[in-house]
Amino acid sequence: MKNKSYWLLSSAFVCLFLQAQRLDAQTFDALRKQFPDEKAVLLNRTLEYNINLKDGKPYVESNELQQIEYLLGSATAYMGQYGFSHSDFQQLVSYEAYTRTAGDKKLKVSEFKTSTDKESFVFYDDVKETTFNFPAVEPGAIGNLQVSYLNKDPHLLSPFYFTSYIPVANSELKINVSKDISLKYQLVGLDTSQIAVSVESKHHNNIYTFQYKNCIADKKYPDAPGFAWYSPHIVFYIENYKDDKGNVVSYLSNADDLYRLNYSYIKTVNNTINPGLKHIVDSLITNLTTTESKARSIYLWVQHNIKYVAFEDGMGGFVPRDAGLVCSRRFGDCKDMASILTEMLNAAGVPAYFTWIGTRDLPYKFSQTPLPLVSNHMICAIKLNDKFVFLDGTDPTCVFGMPSSAIQDKEAMIAIDEKEYKILKVPAIDKNKNTLTDTTWLQLTPTGLKGKIKQSLSGYFSSEMYDELMYWRDKDMKEDMKNEFERGSNKFHLDTFRVDRMPTTNEISLYADFNLPDYAKKLGNDYYLNLNLFKFYNDEQIDYPKRKSPIEYSFKFIKKYVTMLKIPEGYKLSYLPKSKSFHNKVWGFDLQYEQKGNYVILTQVFDNENLMLTNDQFEQWNKVLENLLPLYKETLSLTKI
Repeated sequence: MKNKSYWLLSSAFVCLFLQAQRLDAQTFDALRKQFPDEKAVLLNRTLEYNINLKDGKPYVESNELQQIEYLLGSATAYMGQYGFSHSDFQQLVSYEAYTRTAGDKKLKVSEFKTSTDKESFVFYDDVKETTFNFPAVEPGAIGNLQVSYLNKDPHLLSPFYFTSYIPVANSELKINVSKDISLKYQLVGLDTSQIAVSVESKHHNNIYTFQYKNCIADKKYPDAPGFAWYSPHIVFYIENYKDDKGNVVSYLSNADDLYRLNYSYIKTVNNTINPGLKHIVDSLITNLTTTESKARSIYLWVQHNIKYVAFEDGMGGFVPRDAGLVCSRRFGDCKDMASILTEMLNAAGVPAYFTWIGTRDLPYKFSQTPLPLVSNHMICAIKLNDKFVFLDGTDPTCVFGMPSSAIQDKEAMIAIDEKEYKILKVPAIDKNKNTLTDTTWLQLTPTGLKGKIKQSLSGYFSSEMYDELMYWRDKDMKEDMKNEFERGSNKFHLDTFRVDRMPTTNEISLYADFNLPDYAKKLGNDYYLNLNLFKFYNDEQIDYPKRKSPIEYSFKFIKKYVTMLKIPEGYKLSYLPKSKSFHNKVWGFDLQYEQKGNYVILTQVFDNENLMLTNDQFEQWNKVLENLLPLYKETLSLTKI
């Protein structure tokens, strides 16, 4: 314990702790039986909020208790370390941690380490993580953590998640809120039916209690969206409150309230244009006569000249920096990129607007949940030919006119002026605009196969390839290209390659020459060859109905693979596998064999109409694979004439 103010809230912790003990007084043996394969269990994860009025405005404090019981000796290797996060907005007041041993001894944690808790892509983050090690971790020991916070901005109350990476015997959120404050909440996640909700009135407060018992551990899947899409949690917020005069003050009751809050962050930004920045704008639009050509020129300049660097620094996480400063620095976060884009475009006569949006990691909508947590990103929207076009400056390879893939199908809040805003949905790009066409020409050789490849990419496939090329090092380029072109078997050998770049990142073509030893089999006078150089979706059956979390795709697409085998002189085609197509409401394939002149051709086409698959679609996904995977075993034969 490091903070003297701990004593101010110790009584609250005692109440929270005793309540948790009463709720889940389970024996060690009972837990081992209930969770036989788990190394540890969170006995209690309880969070209590106290929301009152102070100086006529909402004031929020919170107390958290976590108790982790260790079930197996192997837990000591990696589960003794623990921690908690805090920031400028969730200010740390006090904390204490200790182990209650199996022999009922209390051993306090004496050493805590605080560091910046940031993702690898974030340059600076004001969120801190305090970590420590529970002493004497052994089967039957219970690690206890008690933390108190002061929530500096009640607009930014965090959702409460019931589940964790290990099972939770008792997960509970309690909110004590003054009767002068109206509280709203939403239950979010795939299955919220196990959450018990109760509301009671006591003295001057309303008490909301949300409890979920025996939560199974969250299972992570690499292709799943963010936890918010499926993990059961509660979003809660202040709708309004009564001030000192008894007047009802709207707080976050609707999208209008949220817009007023958001607009307060941008209203003082870019009041005057920087002369140097204006000079750049003028040079970029010289001799350009259309609004679209000016917008394209400016967007391309920002993409190529301003480097995206993520910041999370107090109010700097909400307030964009002045466009002149961003220009002089040549870097900025998403809000800064939006700032310089809107300033430059408006200076060029292109109507441009700050725009808040949530990436596809988040399931929330402005129209349903009018809260700051809906948007974790900022972009620029422009009015072009009476339609809004969304420009994301953080994506250096994004094509003008296409949103970045991470914001497709998401609601955007566009700041028109101080009073007016629009909430519009960003379109999801049609699959026909995101195509991959891969063509392979094969010839038989005495040692196997040799061939040529052409790969043509458009839309998001193309911009992703341009993005990869930005980061591939020259000395590793051949190995990277080998991985890109590899097919047939691990004996694939890349001889040469070439990249044909286009004027924009919307298209790109790749070429290669290769050898594939020992692929074709010759028995007597006959050749046997499997033209399925790619066996896509092998081992991608969904564990249905066990899996509950959705599957996320970056974009809708069409993939086409054409394999052309030249029939050697003196040979004829003696067996050609049958073609087959199969489609359902989720997805499908077309697999076609044919002979054209002296070529045998296999064409494989796969399409994807979904940005996300939910568990009610998993059975149909697997049905397609039942029809596809057996076809990969088919072999054609060539006979000597």
